[in-house]
Amino acid sequence: MGGRWVTGMLLAGAVLLGACGDPASGPQAARPAPSAPGQAEASPPTLPPSEPSAPGVPGTTRHSAPRAPVKAPTVLYIGDSLATENQRVLGQELRRDLRAHYRSVPYSGTTLCDYLEGTGERSLVPDADKAAALVRAVRPDFVVLQFWGNSWGYTPCMDGITYDASRGRYLARYAADARRLAEQIDAAGRDRRPRVVWVLQGPDPVTPDRVRRVNAVYQERAAATGDLVADAGRAVSAAGARYSWTQYLPCTPYERARPAYCTQPGSDRTALHRDDDHLHFCLAPTTSTPKPCPVRSPGVLRIAREITRAVGEAARSR
Repeated sequence: MGGRWVTGMLLAGAVLLGACGDPASGPQAARPAPSAPGQAEASPPTLPPSEPSAPGVPGTTRHSAPRAPVKAPTVLYIGDSLATENQRVLGQELRRDLRAHYRSVPYSGTTLCDYLEGTGERSLVPDADKAAALVRAVRPDFVVLQFWGNSWGYTPCMDGITYDASRGRYLARYAADARRLAEQIDAAGRDRRPRVVWVLQGPDPVTPDRVRRVNAVYQERAAATGDLVADAGRAVSAAGARYSWTQYLPCTPYERARPAYCTQPGSDRTALHRDDDHLHFCLAPTTSTPKPCPVRSPGVLRIAREITRAVGEAARSR
């Protein structure tokens, strides 16, 4: 058992560094142009249009969008490699269900401090794409923040503070950055303050308690400012085991009716992760050029739907 545990830890660590912290896959590499508000994107292969229920399959229904808000919201989406892979599917969900105007500007390998103004060359995000700069340009109603929580020394603006070396320093710094980022977004919004949506993360296979604590930072920040959380991590966790990592989950009725989503035929299970990538939810291999997920991936769709649900609930109550 000890050998398997060590092997698993090494594999997971390699995946995390290779996917979110490797300079070859970081924001310096080429990446697709971010979407602009109201700009049409190519129809993604990850998520087909609404489909009818499968005939003869009990418990499946046509995907019916909830009531759209009276005023279509403008949504800005920023984050790290998880946001990079989710961005196209989230845009389709937001547009279809909420008629939203949408812009996504994620950078792989980043964390909260990369989107802070005033970080200069120590940041992996250029000045024009800082959170506050984007808020001033886009004037969104909602800013969705999805960050797994870069916990190693790759991101320069973290000043070498890592979770493994000093958990107390890492969490204190992360909470301070969350507060500063929310303050900069608030100031940039001026008379039209956007609501921040903090996306809670799924289980971490290497340091599960780290994600629990990072999610607590997000929840505390949302409560302090009257903002929102979207518990997308729960959508990719097993029932009753919110912080226990799993590669497979039971299929939902939607997935069960569509073989492309219920990926383990005969077992009523669907894959959330590839065998060689325990962090990302895209079922296509991670490449050196960050891009939206190019294949149907149940984990990506589950996350996008939960974010859309949280934004839609708030938009309909405005």
